[in-house]
Amino acid sequence: MASINARKDTGKLYFDFRYRNVRCREQTDLKDTPANRKRMQAVLERIQASILLGNFTYKEMFPNSSMLKKIDATETANLREDDQVPFFQDFAELWFNESKVQWRKTHLSSVFQIINQRIKPFFYGIRIDSIKKQQILAFRNLVCDVKKKNGQSLSPSTVNRHMKILRAILLEAADRFGFTSPYGNIKPLKVPKTDIKPFTPDEIALLLDNCREDFYEYFLIRVFTGMRTGEVDGLKWKYVDFDNRRILVRETIVKGELSYTKNDFSQREIQMSTPVYDAFMAMKPRTGSYEYVFVNQVGKPLKHDNVTKRVWYPLLKLVGLEKRNPYQLRHTAATLWLGAGENVEWIANQMGHSNTEMLFRVYSRYVPNLTRRDGSEADRMFSKVIGVIKNEA
Repeated sequence: MASINARKDTGKLYFDFRYRNVRCREQTDLKDTPANRKRMQAVLERIQASILLGNFTYKEMFPNSSMLKKIDATETANLREDDQVPFFQDFAELWFNESKVQWRKTHLSSVFQIINQRIKPFFYGIRIDSIKKQQILAFRNLVCDVKKKNGQSLSPSTVNRHMKILRAILLEAADRFGFTSPYGNIKPLKVPKTDIKPFTPDEIALLLDNCREDFYEYFLIRVFTGMRTGEVDGLKWKYVDFDNRRILVRETIVKGELSYTKNDFSQREIQMSTPVYDAFMAMKPRTGSYEYVFVNQVGKPLKHDNVTKRVWYPLLKLVGLEKRNPYQLRHTAATLWLGAGENVEWIANQMGHSNTEMLFRVYSRYVPNLTRRDGSEADRMFSKVIGVIKNEA
């Protein structure tokens, strides 16, 4: 872990960091004062950022350093001894190009950035079969030290995403070139559990009663179907089955790109409750001539960022409810179904889960019983909510 330290004999400050998996200590003439530590910390953060971006030049930063020979010697020692075993950066690029055909565009972009901005610069110039476990742990420490623009560290889940990609690259290389992966039994960082914040029936009625008229059906359908943001934004009229009262979830829009759903289990048929059916019937005369159910003024699919910032958050502020993201509408649907006593397997199918594990793990305190399995009780609850709105009108 990079740090600013002071020599015991002179009291002068020095940099302590890792570059190309070599521990580097660079002495300065600055005395150990809070002001000097602050100045050096800013420089150290720039050094780390440059290392991660792959544009750090040791000689330019420390032209008179005694470490230059050691850095050069380390790079020379990492030259190929056998053409059959590549440098890490070469195999990482090969792995990415071979794997990307199976990924969605958003995931592909994320993996590309992590490999090229973080992983490749750290392991650059090292034969992939010579990487050690301590180097992997050093990389994890470096990622943990990265600061976002707001000054916060990367979340444990983001760090784990970096490590998962590195692990996959090393495992594939080990399989191809016949060595034991150094990743070993490195465990992922613990990710703090995030409590869900679903809305109560009274809060739902309050939201629907005060939302913009042109978004009434949008929010109603989201809260009573549990559809993900990309699923409802990417919903086309051809997937709304009025005859059988079902919604066919087949596509999703993520960052403006229409693509396959999150996974195979997300390909599902959602049973419409009476309020949802009525909402689609009300939408049909307005947007039925377009391809998508929910469109903007020029007939294009909604952009979730615009809806969240310009419609959703202002609505929460207007009615005096705690700020929370629109994904809580999906959580709300699950808790309403559970509160109505619907069978958990039926709910899992409605939500697009592969099994009921997530329902018990995330929504356990909302499970009163496990009796019904047809959606009828939920239908009555939803209709009751709508009835409250109509009586208030």
